[in-house]
Amino acid sequence: MLASFACAAFAGCLYLLIRTLPVPFSHARLSRGFSQDVKTPLPEKAPLVDPYSVIVPLLDFDWRSTPPVKIRPFKPMYYLTMALENMPLSELIEIDNTFLDRLALRRQITTQNPQETVACNRIATPAARELYSWMLGTYLPTRFPTMYEVRDGSLYSKATNETLPLRSGSGMGALTALTANVDTDFLILLPRTTPEGADIYHLEAFATCFPSGFSTFSKLGLPLADIHGPVPGYKDKLEKSMDRFFARLEKGRCVKRTNWQVTTNDVLFATVGNHMHVSSPEEAESEIELQRLRDEVVIDDCRLRCERQTLHRLPETGALVFAFKTYLYTLQEVKDEGLGEVLAEAIDGLGKGSVAGMEVYKRGVVWGEKVKKFLSS
Repeated sequence: MLASFACAAFAGCLYLLIRTLPVPFSHARLSRGFSQDVKTPLPEKAPLVDPYSVIVPLLDFDWRSTPPVKIRPFKPMYYLTMALENMPLSELIEIDNTFLDRLALRRQITTQNPQETVACNRIATPAARELYSWMLGTYLPTRFPTMYEVRDGSLYSKATNETLPLRSGSGMGALTALTANVDTDFLILLPRTTPEGADIYHLEAFATCFPSGFSTFSKLGLPLADIHGPVPGYKDKLEKSMDRFFARLEKGRCVKRTNWQVTTNDVLFATVGNHMHVSSPEEAESEIELQRLRDEVVIDDCRLRCERQTLHRLPETGALVFAFKTYLYTLQEVKDEGLGEVLAEAIDGLGKGSVAGMEVYKRGVVWGEKVKKFLSS
């Protein structure tokens, strides 16, 4: 009996042991009637982060002690390219210790030149209002909490001691308020579809106080190609790629680029004078006139003028916002940084790069020799 019990116990243990061993694939298929293996459910996807609301705050930011950004994009030869870099949306706006002086200047310029500084075609009204609401309701108080806070449905600026509503009833009102309170110029572009089905972006609204040698109002309603018409080489080298990039830029993505030129004055609101537009020999300045312009160049009046440019798409209207902040630096400042020779080489490079006529367009034929001599001394 004990033997029978022992045998039974041994058989039971052996059965349990066999049940716990891995089952060969073929046997598993037979035992399950060729049913599919049970799969472990995948974890749920994390919710997508909204880049327009997740702005990284600068908790200890002190605008009074923050110097302006130094932009030094010098290259020994000038090549006309988009030269875009990705950037976090959080870095869209730069504020520094010139903030109050710049706002005062912007308000003065806007008052004296209303047509040239703010305009909004009807089609761009929703986009202008969206930009305003996002900038005041989300971006500024989140990015710069030491400067702004939302109070009872309004944005309070600790720097200006002023309060602004978080919503604007009109496109013109939105853009006028933006240009008076944010030291950045904004241009809003929307697509128009060609007969071939391509979306070509046109300038439909703007709030700009610091144009460099052109009238922004004269470009209102124009497509990118016509806006950049005077730029040498744009049609051949950039037009198609720019149109494609603008049409395909994803929501949530922000890109930036920089540019530079030398001007013979420190005027920020410059609708004329910073470029030469030569499309035919008849338009070229005579050597006598060029020499007169060269003689008028005063080194102490000259400035390195740089723009920090950004491009992003608004989430609701899908409009593109091209924004730029302008910086002016004295030539002595560049020289003191040990970059005099580097800038002088870049000035030479205007006439050696991929685009014939760039040296003329940027007026290097006027100020170039005097500026290079100073930088190299």
